[in-house]
Amino acid sequence: MAAYDLEEQEQLAELKAWWKQYGNLVTGIVVVAALAVLAWQGWNAYQRKQAAEASSAFSVLQRAASEGDTQKAKSAAGELVEKYGRTTYASLGALTAAKALYESGDLKSAKAQLNWVVENGKDEFRDLGRLRLAAVLLDEKAHEEALKVLSASHGASFAGRFAELTGDIHAAQGKNKEAVTAYKAALAAAEGGKEGAERLRDTNRPYREILQQKIDALGGGK
Repeated sequence: MAAYDLEEQEQLAELKAWWKQYGNLVTGIVVVAALAVLAWQGWNAYQRKQAAEASSAFSVLQRAASEGDTQKAKSAAGELVEKYGRTTYASLGALTAAKALYESGDLKSAKAQLNWVVENGKDEFRDLGRLRLAAVLLDEKAHEEALKVLSASHGASFAGRFAELTGDIHAAQGKNKEAVTAYKAALAAAEGGKEGAERLRDTNRPYREILQQKIDALGGGK
């Protein structure tokens, strides 16, 4: 029994010595871990709150756009950009507002919304913003500026649309050869090889026919 007590005392002494050496470090690690968990939970709660508020603002924008209230739509888009610029609702809002503003004839404001998406949007939103901005510039006959917008890198899924719009711009410039080349690139991107071509013929024939008509109209189908 005495030997057992001695062994226990030795272990206790070793534990005390270890704690004296590493106790502060262990306590610090535990505190940091607890703070990290609290911070993560707080961040998630903040993100959920931001998403809910952004969704509400986007609903207001959608309603205003559908009612033709462009000023209210522009104001709601501004709120989304200013307060919730990191959410997807900001890009969706800017695109929605741009469409309403364009249809009302306010091209300057429409371009401002689209430029925001191009500069701040992510992935598909950025590419879609470029396409719509280039289309507005085409309407304004700002051909070189529109081509510059389309020259930026973009996702593979948008390759056909970028090429088609590039063809439209070249056609508007009277550069038929360049337009045909771009339309053929759009057609190739849309078909995506033999399997893609078969799928396109089955599910997206009208688009394929439109591209071919554009090529034929410029004498590129011969």
